[in-house]
Amino acid sequence: MQRLIQANGQPHYGVFADTPQDVNHRDFDYRSPMGRKLGALSKWRNFHQFQYFGLISPQLIGGCALAELSLVAVGFVYLYEPSSGRMLERRFKCPLGLGTRFSQRPDDGACELRQGRNRLRLENSAGPLRKRLLVELDDGTRIDACFDETEPAFQPMSLCTPAAVNGWVYARKVAGVRCEGQVRSALGDFDLRAIDAFAHHDWSAGYMRRETFWNWACLSGEAQGRRVGLNLSCGVNETSFTENCFWLDGELCKVDSVRFEFDRDRELGPWRIRSFDGQVDLTFEARGLHRERLNLGLLASNFKQIFGRFRGELRPHGRAPVAIDDLWGFVEDQYAKW
Repeated sequence: MQRLIQANGQPHYGVFADTPQDVNHRDFDYRSPMGRKLGALSKWRNFHQFQYFGLISPQLIGGCALAELSLVAVGFVYLYEPSSGRMLERRFKCPLGLGTRFSQRPDDGACELRQGRNRLRLENSAGPLRKRLLVELDDGTRIDACFDETEPAFQPMSLCTPAAVNGWVYARKVAGVRCEGQVRSALGDFDLRAIDAFAHHDWSAGYMRRETFWNWACLSGEAQGRRVGLNLSCGVNETSFTENCFWLDGELCKVDSVRFEFDRDRELGPWRIRSFDGQVDLTFEARGLHRERLNLGLLASNFKQIFGRFRGELRPHGRAPVAIDDLWGFVEDQYAKW
């Protein structure tokens, strides 16, 4: 698919076998809920985009995200060492996106935030198909991590769903891929290949619901000699289609709707995650969390990304179950108004 928005101003909807080369949101026929055509200012104000790169291993957990919300761009990066419980975190806010740039090409472009001597950069390269995270902070922290989607072959989750009465969301998800690179920080120096680190990646953009929430779960690792990844959500990307899936050795296995059971008053309490079709039955034991809170009136966010370990089973249709035993991953509880 060359472009997400068609000649008639409407998106392609559905789950795609390939990735759009260009999320050409400016060509969208954007209208108010009452059908009035909206101009360039409304398109700029209401288009949001974010990208996330996560690292998972028993020795090191990490995450970096960039989000462009028109009135402000935000970024964060953190590293967590499970053996010691030590954690490093940095947060950045850029009014009107000053110091940032965002590409609308999911497989061939870069998103970047620069503030002083700090840089967060997420690169997507088409030939070969690679994702790279580069973090350089003024305290000496450096992360240079990447993964390849072609060797061995990987099937990403790529979809576009309607959002509210007049919007849409495009998302591309990857999990269960090995990554390589180097991390240098106050927690120590890590060779990602040597510690058998896995990665996951999220590229999302669109005219999202002005007020929304979601829960999300992701894991990456090896189970019973197979590369396993998981991407599940509830509350977003569920109009007509869902992004719910898991991967076995890079093969995409689609999953029906899911239920997240947890107690919001116990941030590090247990979670239970089950799918309607019975393919997913997991529990999650929290070990730590990264929190972001923002309340600027027009913009607000209450974001908790919790990292810990999953146990349970994945039950692909017509095949033997895959036991998940203490695999590291993430869950999220997010409220957003934008």
